[in-house]
Amino acid sequence: MGGKLSDIDCFILDMDGTIYLGERWIDGALDFLQAVEAAGRQYVFLTNNSSRNAAVYVAKLARMGLSIARDRIITSGQATIDYLERHYRDQKVFLLGNELLQTEFTEAGIQLTDKDPEVVVVGFDTSLDYGKLCKVCDLVRSGLPYLSTHPDFNCPTETGFIPDAGAIHAFIHASADRYPDHIIGKPNRAIMDYLLERTKAVRSRTAMVGDRLYTDVAAGVNSGMTGILVLSGEAGWDDVERSEIKPHFIFDSVKEMIGEL
Repeated sequence: MGGKLSDIDCFILDMDGTIYLGERWIDGALDFLQAVEAAGRQYVFLTNNSSRNAAVYVAKLARMGLSIARDRIITSGQATIDYLERHYRDQKVFLLGNELLQTEFTEAGIQLTDKDPEVVVVGFDTSLDYGKLCKVCDLVRSGLPYLSTHPDFNCPTETGFIPDAGAIHAFIHASADRYPDHIIGKPNRAIMDYLLERTKAVRSRTAMVGDRLYTDVAAGVNSGMTGILVLSGEAGWDDVERSEIKPHFIFDSVKEMIGEL
């Protein structure tokens, strides 16, 4: 594996399944965050969950006892907005997303429309209904550019998993015979480059920490960073054995990482 955690200056932390589940801290997570800061390192939170914006996460963490600035929360929604501004500037967007994501897009100057859009963007729409599914399938079937905020199939909660954006992709594919042309969130390079630009972190001294091999760990490994898997969420040892993506480090939880800082 090589390297050691003491070489890492910036820890990029997944949230659901890595730091907390629901409104409950994963054991030792808050101690880990305090230890990172005590060691003179930085951490930022990176989530693929596009059903919530940075303000929601700041408020949630505050309720849980952690005060953090909004600029330390990076979401796939933010990275998708950046991607649209770079590649589809001033084009009209049909967004499959809930009210929070829609507000985030419009506040950034993205023009959202249900009529004659030029680009389709699919997020984790927690307000999804059958009418929306029919509409997005029609637009994807028509051949419009088709983007998505992230690929996760399930979102972890305190009581189990709920269907996420990847499950919506599967529905659209079954009807319209297309998967997204481009997915912004982990494990894709777009969100990691966006994060490095935001944080000014050095790629070789940055680690991606998360509970999923196919998003979190792959994002780190494929982007020239250190990939760290924690077994507190979705992935287990059996998944590691089957996966082509191999973490640089594996811990039961972030609590185990404290002694390695």
